[in-house]
Amino acid sequence: MSTLKKIWNVVSTVLVILVVLCAVFLMGTRLLGYRVFTVVSGSMERTYPVGSLIYVKEVKGAEVRSIQVGDPITFVLNEDLVVATHRVIAIDAETEHFYTKGDENEIPDAAPVSFKNVVGVPKFCIPLLGYVSDFIQHPPGMYIAIAVGAVLLVGVFMPDLSKNKQKFPYEAEIPSDETEEQ
Repeated sequence: MSTLKKIWNVVSTVLVILVVLCAVFLMGTRLLGYRVFTVVSGSMERTYPVGSLIYVKEVKGAEVRSIQVGDPITFVLNEDLVVATHRVIAIDAETEHFYTKGDENEIPDAAPVSFKNVVGVPKFCIPLLGYVSDFIQHPPGMYIAIAVGAVLLVGVFMPDLSKNKQKFPYEAEIPSDETEEQ
């Protein structure tokens, strides 16, 4: 096998592995009850850097009551369905509200967060992967991702196709249905 083919095999294998890992980190975690968000502000910079993907374990119903002061929570901020992640600084169990503050913010958030607006509790984040996620979700990044995927598929299967041509370098004769008259 030529050196170029060996290099191509290694490169295409690494690229396929990277694409599969990205797909798992971007989409596969939803099967495990996680929602994925991109961190777009610096209000929690020390814990969740801007550009990170944050993985939030969904909490529903009575699970919300297990959240304690000091826990970060992800919640729906307003009617526009903007989502934020801040730390709980106080809980009013009677009115079912959390009081929150971003780690980097000087003052607490103006409005309390209703228990009903809690999406979940962040479990981990992957720095910089949010930039990749945003890039491939919007043009032109979406088109580039599709093109790269197509090139990878062709590149992975191309060596198999060329091997088949080498094994069968000639075409078999196909018998004719017509009979020759003498």
